[in-house]
Amino acid sequence: MCRSLTLHRRKVLVALVGATGTLVVGCVPGGEGGDFILVSPQQEAELGQQTWSKLRAERAASGNAEMNRMLAQVAGRLVSATGGNPAEWEFVVFQGHEMNAFAVPGNKVGVYEGMFSVAGSDAQLAAVVGHEISHVHARHGARRISRSMAAEIGMQALMAAMQAGDMAATDQIAGLLGAGVQYGVILPYSRDQELEADRLGVQAMARAGYDPQEAVRFWEAMAQAEGRGAPPEFMSTHPADSTRIQALQAELPAAMALYRGQG
Repeated sequence: MCRSLTLHRRKVLVALVGATGTLVVGCVPGGEGGDFILVSPQQEAELGQQTWSKLRAERAASGNAEMNRMLAQVAGRLVSATGGNPAEWEFVVFQGHEMNAFAVPGNKVGVYEGMFSVAGSDAQLAAVVGHEISHVHARHGARRISRSMAAEIGMQALMAAMQAGDMAATDQIAGLLGAGVQYGVILPYSRDQELEADRLGVQAMARAGYDPQEAVRFWEAMAQAEGRGAPPEFMSTHPADSTRIQALQAELPAAMALYRGQG
C-alpha cells in the first residue's frame, strides 16, 4: 500500500479517475514513504536512452584525460559501494564551462568540465556524482515524469468536470492547477528530490570511503563560485545553497558513522 498518498491526494486521484478513465498508480521506494508513479522502469529507461542519445549527439565529450580518469575512478567506487556494477553505468565528461552535472534514467551520468573547477578533489567530485547516482537509484526521473503527467491529467479532468457541472470536483482539481501546479506542486517536489539525492549521495560517498564533510565544503565552494543572484527559493527547482548546506550538515553525524565504519 502506498502510504504517501494522503487523504487529500487520494480524493484528487479519485476525481481524476472519474473524469479521465483508468489511472494506474504504483509506489516507488526511496522517497518519503514512497510515491505514486505512472511509468514503468522499462518506459523510464527508454525515455532516458532517447534523452542521452540526443545529448551525446549535441554535446562533445571532453578529451581531458585527467578529468576522465578522475570521474571513472570516483564513479566506479561509488557504484560498487552502493551494490551496483560499474559496467552497467555510463559516465561522461562533457565539454563546457558549465558548473553542472546531471543524471538520466538508465544509469547515465554526465559531468561538465566546468564542474571540475569547483570539485577539485576526488572527495568533492564524489559528492557530485553520488548525488547524481542517487537520482537514478531513487527513480527521480520517473517520479518527475509522473508529476508532469498528473498535472496534465488534472487539466483534462478540470475541463471534464466543468462541462459536467461538477463544482465539487472542479474546486478540488483546480487547487492543483495554474500557479498551484507550477509553484505549489512540481517545483517544491523537485527541491525535495534534490535534498533526498543529497542525503542518499552523502551516504554513498561515505560507504565508498570519501569523507562526507567534503560535500558541505563543495556546496560552500559552489555558493561562492556562482557569484550571481538566484531566484527566490519558492520559484526554483533547486534548494537554495544555504538550505542545502544546512540539510547536509544535519546528515553529517550519520554519514560520518558510515565513513568511519569503512576504515
